[in-house]
Amino acid sequence: MILLNNEELKNINGGSISGTLISSIVKGISLIFDLGRSLGSAIYRLVNKKCCKA
Repeated sequence: MILLNNEELKNINGGSISGTLISSIVKGISLIFDLGRSLGSAIYRLVNKKCCKA
């Protein structure tokens, strides 16, 4: 194993796209799909007048 000094450690660059960024994008897309599904179900129930009686 090679040990790096402080100057070498400062020059280390990570990738342009991180795993956290990809995870956030995927969660955002799934949130949009879930909202669309919920909205579609609500519209379907309103149009067809199919509601559960509480």
